[in-house]
Amino acid sequence: MIDVLYEDNHLLIVNKPAGLPVQGDTTGDTHLLELAEEYIRTKYKKPGAAYVGLAHRIDRPVSGTVILAKTSKALTRLNEIFKNKLNKKIYHCLTETQLPEEFGTLEHYLSKDSVTHKAHAYNKARGDAKRSVLHYKLLGNLAGKYLYEITLETGRFHQIRAQLSKMGSPILGDLKYGASNALPDRSIGLHSRQLITPHPVKTNPDVSVIAPYPKTQWWQLFNNPERRGPKKPHRN
Repeated sequence: MIDVLYEDNHLLIVNKPAGLPVQGDTTGDTHLLELAEEYIRTKYKKPGAAYVGLAHRIDRPVSGTVILAKTSKALTRLNEIFKNKLNKKIYHCLTETQLPEEFGTLEHYLSKDSVTHKAHAYNKARGDAKRSVLHYKLLGNLAGKYLYEITLETGRFHQIRAQLSKMGSPILGDLKYGASNALPDRSIGLHSRQLITPHPVKTNPDVSVIAPYPKTQWWQLFNNPERRGPKKPHRN
């Protein structure tokens, strides 16, 4: 079963759980695309396979918003929207250590290691590493954990994970990028919180959806804004 956040004749936006791959991979595990196809086929009593197009992805251990196209026309236009960066993706993440400031911008150069399937962040341009920029804002801290809002200016492979690790603040549970411990469900503390995008077909106002936090310990700790705690102290 999928958690539908928004649906019309052209779009299906869902809240992907951590651990579910967006599309099929070598593991052969169930993935989001096939669940979405089955959802549409069943709901609309389609006799054959349902069309579902994928315009973007989020990593398997990441939760949150994923937008799918229900028509080829919508997919073509969504691809253009993403290519031209006409939409906005806002992430929330949890870390064990605090970044230097309560809000700011991180700029690094990222390269991808196809062998280790990992991104490497550098402070200066080198080789084929691509300039990568994100903006962050501290939303609160509780029980030694920090909640940040992240807005991407560029969209690189493992960008948030690599850049925060480079700053000494790896995402909670992200062993690949230096976290001290795994989370019980093997997820990481990164959630695609909000998606704001022009509709690919309609001329109505932008579509905006917010994905509720996962129902796990650390996310639920921060679920009530009034309990998020003070934003200080900073690290030395």
